[in-house]
Amino acid sequence: MNVRKLRGLGAKLALSAAPFALLALLSVTLTLWVSWQLDGGAAAVNEAGRMRMQAYRLSLLVSRHELDALPGTINEFERSVALLRNGDPERPLFVPWDDAVRDRFARVESGWQQYRASWLDAPPVQRQSLGADTAAFSSDIDALVSGIEAHMSRWTALLHLLQLATIAIAVLGASVLLYVGYLFVLEPVSHLKQAIERIQSGDLGARVERATDDEFGTLADGFNGMADQIQAMYRNLEGKVIAKTAELQEKQERLEALYEVTSLIATARSLDELAQGFVGYVARALHADGVSLRWSDESNRRFLMLASQGLPAYMTEGERCLKAHECHCGVPDASPHARIIPIRSMTPGGLQYCAEAGFETLVSIPVRLKDRVMGEVDLFFHAEIDLSPSARSLLEALTTHLASGMENLRLTALRNEAAVSQERNFLASELHDSIAQSLAFMKMQLEMMRGALAERDTLQTERILGELDAGLRESTGDVRELLLHFRTRTNAEDIEGALLGTLRKFEHQSGVHATLNMHDHGIPLPPDIQIQVLHIVQEALSNVRKHARASQVWLDVKQQPLWVFEVRDDGIGFDLSDGAADETHVGLRIMTERAERIGARVEVFSTPQRGTSVVLTLPPSTELFERATAAEAAES
Repeated sequence: MNVRKLRGLGAKLALSAAPFALLALLSVTLTLWVSWQLDGGAAAVNEAGRMRMQAYRLSLLVSRHELDALPGTINEFERSVALLRNGDPERPLFVPWDDAVRDRFARVESGWQQYRASWLDAPPVQRQSLGADTAAFSSDIDALVSGIEAHMSRWTALLHLLQLATIAIAVLGASVLLYVGYLFVLEPVSHLKQAIERIQSGDLGARVERATDDEFGTLADGFNGMADQIQAMYRNLEGKVIAKTAELQEKQERLEALYEVTSLIATARSLDELAQGFVGYVARALHADGVSLRWSDESNRRFLMLASQGLPAYMTEGERCLKAHECHCGVPDASPHARIIPIRSMTPGGLQYCAEAGFETLVSIPVRLKDRVMGEVDLFFHAEIDLSPSARSLLEALTTHLASGMENLRLTALRNEAAVSQERNFLASELHDSIAQSLAFMKMQLEMMRGALAERDTLQTERILGELDAGLRESTGDVRELLLHFRTRTNAEDIEGALLGTLRKFEHQSGVHATLNMHDHGIPLPPDIQIQVLHIVQEALSNVRKHARASQVWLDVKQQPLWVFEVRDDGIGFDLSDGAADETHVGLRIMTERAERIGARVEVFSTPQRGTSVVLTLPPSTELFERATAAEAAES
């Protein structure tokens, strides 16, 4: 670990800079120490100059006989001598001692003792030599100052030398660092940059030489590895593009097959059309040499061939209807996934049509809807094959779509059958409620006419013939109206056109003027709701034609907030309290039953000699569309 650190780029730079840093630190330290010595020496020179000034001051005091001021000045001078002798590190102040300075300081101290004893302790009366002694003592102090200054000049020269050395160390260190930086940083970066530019220009063989063991060496290894990988990827790129293109083409074919089968299921109108189209799509999607589609009965005992492609005629004829487990095809309890069966290895004893036709591989997959087996799809290949996972999933998806399509066709057939049965029930109900009662009435009248003929009652016979004629005309009108009802078609967007057509037909049959009034605007009604509304309106108009003796009919339609249809007439009306409605207007029950099927209600309002009003009120639009959606879901 330590060796690796020493070989690192940071360690190299640190080792290159460390000697110069140490030298610079030493030089700065010495410079500071010399500066401190110079500061102390300068303070000592100042203090020695002050001693010379004090010596002249003492001489002046003695010459003027100012003896009272001598003790204080003497003490100050002695404090200056002691300060030079001992130094003062706080200022700083210290004498740069050497032999010459010590000798001169000793001469100052001895001269001071003599000068004090001669002139200061007991001042003499004669003062002729005071000036000469003071000048001699001052010359000793000047000699001490000169010694200190000489010593300081040597320290100053040393300081200048250290400063020059520091500058030289800084210049040399910077030069060395620049060289080391270029050698260990800039040059490897330059090599790396050149290699990158070569790769960008298309030279994938560009590499960086590993010249060091530091981080740039590791970076060079990483770059070379990356360049090797890029070069290998580039070499394999064409193969990968081809493989990816083939994969995309396969996926596109799968999507096209799924789309074609989905479109076929949506447009097929019969099981035969669905089966023939499906085997063609499967053969193209999976490149099968032959395909057969078999349908199974409810008990899964027999498998009937619905469609085939690529199979010889004798094979199609021989396997048109297979019993369960008669061959490898037609196995109701087989795995729900695709089975791959080598035909040559099939156990003998079963049907051998596929082997005789030259097929080598059979792929069989059941057509299942939830847990019920609806049939089987068999694919035949002349070569030994193994389905890929994508082909298996495609085949399973196609068979799942096929099962849904077959079930939709079955439910559509059942829905059509139920619709026919429902219309037949409606027709039977209306025949029973209208024409059958009229025929029963005419039969009674016929028996009465036979009795009148037997009694030769001419008046009774004429009256009965008139009633028979009226009943026959009414029955004929009922039949025409019934035919009109069952020919009625609606507009999926707007019911107004259908209502206008109904009123025009009513006017043509009855000669009674009819008016349509539309109010507000609402959401269009679903087609199945429209047809029930039209039948109820037609039944109300039929009652007007038969019983109201009206001269005017109004159909008012209100669309907001609920759909409300009101058929009004200005006929004779009737009294609702005496039960005449149930006895006379037999269509009221039919209208009520139709209204109940769509969640609506029918109300009848009538006043004798003032007309009748039949009001149909539909539920809210959301409930209407929920009913319509539920009905469509149940049918599908």
